[in-house]
Amino acid sequence: MALRIAAGSKLSLSRRLRSSQSKMIVKGKEEKPMKGKLLLLALTGVLILIVGSTVSFAAGPAIVVTKPNTYLEREVRHELLMLPYYSVFDNLAFRVNGGTVILTGEVTRPTLKDDAERVVKRIEGVERVDNQIRVLPLSPFDDGIRIAAFRTIYGTPALNRYAHQAIPPIHIIVENGNITLEGVVANERDRNLAYMRASQVPGSFSVTNHLRVEK
Repeated sequence: MALRIAAGSKLSLSRRLRSSQSKMIVKGKEEKPMKGKLLLLALTGVLILIVGSTVSFAAGPAIVVTKPNTYLEREVRHELLMLPYYSVFDNLAFRVNGGTVILTGEVTRPTLKDDAERVVKRIEGVERVDNQIRVLPLSPFDDGIRIAAFRTIYGTPALNRYAHQAIPPIHIIVENGNITLEGVVANERDRNLAYMRASQVPGSFSVTNHLRVEK
C-alpha cells in the first residue's frame, strides 16, 4: 500500500509570486527587483520557501494512490502534509508495513528528508522508519529547468487553473536535466497536455509522465 503526498494552501500561488516580485526593503534601503536570470533564481528560492505553509488534503490537489484506511496511515499522511518547505518541486510518498513506515520520493532540500523522518518517528505506533527519500543534487542547470517547466506548464491556459494553490498538483521533479511529472490532474486531456508542454522545455533531456487522473 503506497500513498503519495501533495498539498494545497489557503493562499494562491499567483498572489504569493506577485508579492515576491514587489520591491524589497533591505537594511532600510529600497532595492529594485533583480532582472533576467537572477530574478528567476530568486523566485525559485521564494517559491520553495513559501509553499510549505498551511496545507490541506483535498480531492483536487491531493495525490492519493490508495486512500489511507488505518490510523497509522492517516497520521503519517497528516504529518507529511504539515512539513514546511514542501514544494511543487518535491515529491513525497510512503507505505506502511506493520509498525514500519517506508518513506520514498525526491526532495530539493536535505532538511526536508530529515524533517519527514523526524515527524513520522514521533507518531504513536511507529516502530521504525525506513527513510528512502532521495535528495536531488544541487544544480543551477536543474534550477533553471524547474522554473522553465513551471512557467511552461502552468502558463498554459488550459492548465492555469491548477496554479491557484500554493502547491499546485502537478509536481515537477528535475534531476540532471530529466523531468518527471508527479501528481494528479482532472482528466486524461490535461495529463497529456502537461506532458506535451514539459517536452517543450528548452534544455531538458527527457520527460517521464507519472501524472494520474483523479477518480
